[in-house]
Amino acid sequence: MKTITFIGNGNMALSIAKGLKDKYKIEVVGRDLEKLDNFEKALGVNIEKYLLNGFDTTGKSILFCVKPANVEEVSKVIKGSARVIFSVLAGTSVEKLRTNLKPHAVVRTMPNLAASVGKSMTTLTGDIEFKAEAEELLGAIGTTKWLSSEKEIDIATALAGSGPAYLALIAEALTDGAVKQGLKRDDAMAIMRGLFSGFGELIQDIHPALLKDGVMSPGGTTAAGYAALEHGNVRNSCMSAIEKAYKKATEL
Repeated sequence: MKTITFIGNGNMALSIAKGLKDKYKIEVVGRDLEKLDNFEKALGVNIEKYLLNGFDTTGKSILFCVKPANVEEVSKVIKGSARVIFSVLAGTSVEKLRTNLKPHAVVRTMPNLAASVGKSMTTLTGDIEFKAEAEELLGAIGTTKWLSSEKEIDIATALAGSGPAYLALIAEALTDGAVKQGLKRDDAMAIMRGLFSGFGELIQDIHPALLKDGVMSPGGTTAAGYAALEHGNVRNSCMSAIEKAYKKATEL
């Protein structure tokens, strides 16, 4: 079984580790042994745990999961030259990672929280010789897409990386709307979850416009609700969300 070493033990690291734990031996490097112990308990399997200060990365395959602002700080307390760094840091360039961490190779990745259930949509870019390995590693937690530039992965970060938060907002709002009209909260939640589950399957093979047209009959309930969404500028708000998130990614 191959070994993957996580530097960082936050929510994203845990989500990815949950998706990898049956296929890889997990090592986790962090600042606090208690937090590392909690990580292990949440993961549900035994892992190798190391403190960050003085950790030797030589020859290791690293999943780099710290906060973008902490790259320089972390680089000062670890040593060695990793075989490859797979970074999940939003907006952090290959050049910055290479300059600070001095690995042999760098691949930028952007998974999302669905990694914990093996359904992440993960985008990748970086040293092309590690494309196949990156696709195998991140393919263990869902679907992967190799992109040709760092600009594209910053845009993809705004879509797939941040997307679960946008969809969660929509799910909550639709549920609240049903409750407002008189549906019990538990029933509304169950129906919303069923809606998202079925929609996730349909959207794999049907263009969104065709899916919408197939549901919207003339003068019907869907048309009335859809008109309300357009009146509220939901379409423009979604496009603006991608723009704002992309610009923020380039500023990190």
